[in-house]
Amino acid sequence: MLLPLVSESGGARRGIGRREFLRRTCLLAAAAVGLPASAAAAIERAVLAGKKPSVIWLSFQECTGCTESLLRTSHPALDELILDLISLDYHEALSAAAGHQAEAAREAAMREHAGKYVLVVEGAIPTKDDGIYCKVGGKTALQLVRECSEQAGAIIAIGSCAAWGGIPSSDPDPTGAQGVKQVLPAKAVVSLPGCPANPYNLLGVVLQYASFGTLPALDDQGRPQFAYGRTIHEDCPRRPHFDAGRFAQQFGDEGHRAGWCLYKLGCKGPQTYANCSLQPFCEVPGAWPIGIGHPCFGCTMPGIAFSVPMHTNLPIAQTTPPTTYAPVRPEGERVSPWATGVVGTLVGGAIGAGIAASLKFAAAEKPAAPSAPAEAPRETAGPAGKEV
Repeated sequence: MLLPLVSESGGARRGIGRREFLRRTCLLAAAAVGLPASAAAAIERAVLAGKKPSVIWLSFQECTGCTESLLRTSHPALDELILDLISLDYHEALSAAAGHQAEAAREAAMREHAGKYVLVVEGAIPTKDDGIYCKVGGKTALQLVRECSEQAGAIIAIGSCAAWGGIPSSDPDPTGAQGVKQVLPAKAVVSLPGCPANPYNLLGVVLQYASFGTLPALDDQGRPQFAYGRTIHEDCPRRPHFDAGRFAQQFGDEGHRAGWCLYKLGCKGPQTYANCSLQPFCEVPGAWPIGIGHPCFGCTMPGIAFSVPMHTNLPIAQTTPPTTYAPVRPEGERVSPWATGVVGTLVGGAIGAGIAASLKFAAAEKPAAPSAPAEAPRETAGPAGKEV
């Protein structure tokens, strides 16, 4: 059961007042998605003013994996997110109500927050045979997404299934599964592909909309550039091994155990745009395929994920390492005996010449030894003729 985060719950549990509790929550939320401190202050003002965005979450052809990821966030925690930062007015898996009551809550939220609510869609939408393959409350997914999108302030497709069809759209695609943008071509849709999608990418979009009334900059596929502007390969923790030509050849070999590059095992990181290597899932650094020793399978990319066999290699557009790295050939680890002899002779000669030159230089610079002082002449004095 989720506890409401008022001064009697969240703040009291931590021994702080509601205002301070909200401030800390907003700072954590902003930091988690890379927003500046000024954005955290704006989020706090919006929350205190009661400007929490109403969120209607629809679930269609999916495995609930994106919801499960959302449930495991901790900065902010789920209860802080859905009760303090947003108002989650409809979600089939998380709603206390069911049946007619749940549908009534959705319709009420749409009326009260017309033009302002955030519509989140999880799962693909079947379009074949008028969409009869997925129904909720007596309405098809096709009907629901069209109805709920009419007055939505922002539309977010979370997960690869909602973004472009995902697994349900794989051959032979018996239900005609499509993504939200395909079903709503005239609408502005923010796509957050991933299987599952990183919950912090959703958090970043929702917080920006709630605080500033704007959406982040998007690429040509409707994906936020802050999360999908770079390939996994560019920031992969195994990237130095790729640049040095060190590749695991098979699962469990020495290179695989040593953390070498997984490209030859079918890694799709060089073709996959996502921030998995920069933004850990649910604060667990290794909670992604490459983090546990498996190649990236390109789950954010249509035409790669669920289409190309998992361990099949794809070409790399740019195979050379950055100019800051010395070029190293992947097959150049062994040196022939002949090369060893030649290099040894050259190195030995260089060392010998260096030693000889050093000795000669030292001899030239050595100061001459001082000569013994001349014996002082004896002096005679006095009438007695005695030596003085």
